[in-house]
Amino acid sequence: MTEFSWKIGGEAGYGIMTSGLIFGKAFVKGGLFAFDTNEYPSLIRGGHNTYTVRVSDEPIFSHSKKIDILVALTKLAVDKHKDEITENGFIIFDQSVFSINDDEIRDDIKLLPLPLTEIATKIGGQAIMRNNVAIGASFGLIDYNFENLVDVIKGIFGGKKGEEVAKTNIDVAREGYNYVLKNFGNLAKSIKMTVKKPIKRMYITGNEAISLGAIKAGCKFYSAYPMTPASSILHFLSSKENDYNIVVKQTEDEIAAIHMAIGASFAGVRSMTGTSGGGFSLMTEALGLAALTETPLVVVLAQRPGPSTGMPTHTEQGDLKFVINASNGEFPRVVVAPGDVNECFYETFNAFNIAEKYQIPVIILTDKFLAEAHSTNDFFVTKHLKIDRGLLLTDEKAKEIKDYKRYENTATGISHRSIPSQTAIFKAATDEHDEYGRLSEEQSDRIIQMDKRFRKLKVIESEIDGVKIYGDEDADINIISWGSTKGPILEAMKIFAEKGIKVRFIQVLYLMPFPTSKIKILLENNKNKIIVENNKTAQLASLIKEHTGIDVDYKILKYDGRPFSPEDIYEKIDEVLTFAKL
Repeated sequence: MTEFSWKIGGEAGYGIMTSGLIFGKAFVKGGLFAFDTNEYPSLIRGGHNTYTVRVSDEPIFSHSKKIDILVALTKLAVDKHKDEITENGFIIFDQSVFSINDDEIRDDIKLLPLPLTEIATKIGGQAIMRNNVAIGASFGLIDYNFENLVDVIKGIFGGKKGEEVAKTNIDVAREGYNYVLKNFGNLAKSIKMTVKKPIKRMYITGNEAISLGAIKAGCKFYSAYPMTPASSILHFLSSKENDYNIVVKQTEDEIAAIHMAIGASFAGVRSMTGTSGGGFSLMTEALGLAALTETPLVVVLAQRPGPSTGMPTHTEQGDLKFVINASNGEFPRVVVAPGDVNECFYETFNAFNIAEKYQIPVIILTDKFLAEAHSTNDFFVTKHLKIDRGLLLTDEKAKEIKDYKRYENTATGISHRSIPSQTAIFKAATDEHDEYGRLSEEQSDRIIQMDKRFRKLKVIESEIDGVKIYGDEDADINIISWGSTKGPILEAMKIFAEKGIKVRFIQVLYLMPFPTSKIKILLENNKNKIIVENNKTAQLASLIKEHTGIDVDYKILKYDGRPFSPEDIYEKIDEVLTFAKL
């Protein structure tokens, strides 16, 4: 496998995010695989922003801790990231903006001082275009097919901004490309990437995959108040309103968002809302409304560090136990935590079917890392996907029912559901009720309805496979985790494999209902049970203990607002196992 990692750093407003996306897409267009992640402060302008792209000739699932090329648009970018550069790596920078002294960096790092601003103003007329000069220069250093870059720039700038803008951006990138080949030709192809036959693949984020899954599932209403990192779902779906006949509503707050989604679902429309932890805190009372009225609902919670506003533009897995217990009282819900873009798509589709079939809230739990990172992915296979609306009555069936019990006490806990305008009429309120929906405080009705609602979980447990397993059954190390840690763990497993160490990864996909029996079988009598989580309190480990009585052996936790890298996981596991042997 041949690969490299590239990072661009600078202030907000320097085009950092666009540059990174262009760079990654260009290699994907050339048939290679890319994975990217970004980091930015909660500022509109200024601050330090980075975009990291890892490129490989084989499938990859995460970023890397080390970088081979650093494009530094500010001196701060050098200061913060020089220690991440691999041996004999490169720094591309503008010598007219700042200088780098030899004693500031390691001797093996190669400096490429380029006139980025001069080229940008000469060719493009604007200094802000120096980011595209740097992209072209990076392509020159790798000596990769420049036409792939041309096609991507046309795709990004040639639409609303016009052909002239696209041409200018291409021209400045080409000048940067040629400058490196002319002045640093001896360094060209220091990083060699395999030239592969171009294959059409997606370069897609978790939020985009969730949006597509919702569209495929027949979602016709989405309401949300913008909150990082869930906001791009709102942006993406609003851009598809006319194409797929979806109503997308930006509400005044999260309370309105969830109530509108519940109202749309009550009226018979597949609906969804999305937010982050702070917004979900406001939604919790309404979550109970959906549960008691047995109204299907899909909620996306894209986590970021808390409490309160926390770190708005960073990542964490701190809301797991919160969503499992959110809202007052006890009621069944499903919580699913996809770990990659494939699962974001397919589990979102499944979420709509589960919500309607069992008439419950379904929460899709992601985080900033998964929500915003792009990864290379084959196109989703959708022929086998079937929409299941459960026991939703047709108009004809509703007319046949003479004694309609909306909350009928059935063996599965699931009862027929009607919608407004149908002749099967019932009362829906936020108080406990009898089978007809009439408010009741009778002990017998309370017991019947509570047992009815919870009876659904047994059926759900029998139909959902909540666990995925990767690696060797007779492994020396058993890693247990959930959500976005999946990619870095799979990459860490490659490092262990190179060293002849067998590793098994147990991914808990569905956290509620918890896959108790399967987890118990997988963990009991196994050695080196290691939890990997992006939180402070090892919330999955706590759930495993609660449901199975099993304690994990070691906990590897990260809660600095940044995702795990594969190297982080490998080094920490190696460290705890080495210490355990002493």
